[in-house]
Amino acid sequence: MPLTIARTDDIDACRRLRRIVFIHEQGVSEADEIDDLDDQAIHLLATDDGMPVGSARLLTIGVTGKIGRVCVLKSLRGKGIGTELIKAAVDVFRSMPGITRVKLGSQTHAVGFYERLGFSVIGPQYEDAGILHREMVITL
Repeated sequence: MPLTIARTDDIDACRRLRRIVFIHEQGVSEADEIDDLDDQAIHLLATDDGMPVGSARLLTIGVTGKIGRVCVLKSLRGKGIGTELIKAAVDVFRSMPGITRVKLGSQTHAVGFYERLGFSVIGPQYEDAGILHREMVITL
């Protein structure tokens, strides 16, 4: 079975991936990773041969869609999974009436990745969970 990306109600699978990538790999504290927004979000799950390999969380704030908690297992990075997750997330927001832009907080090392997908940096560099980020936006 090839890579698939779809909306999921399996928040536990998404949280397991986020725990591996953010808490264990990147050293983000559990307090910074776990919040009360999962129940309000749309979750996308990337699976490869049926195994969860990446996820993203989508929230709406007024006319803005917000992509967050984007993660791909380290062993599978560089294979286009992140690109497909972001494209799928933007497509979800594009299908929502009234959403005119999509934003995300990119870790600074990933800015070029998001720029290649059409996002532009806005605002200054900031720290989130001990990691430098840049706010990025794309107009729909």
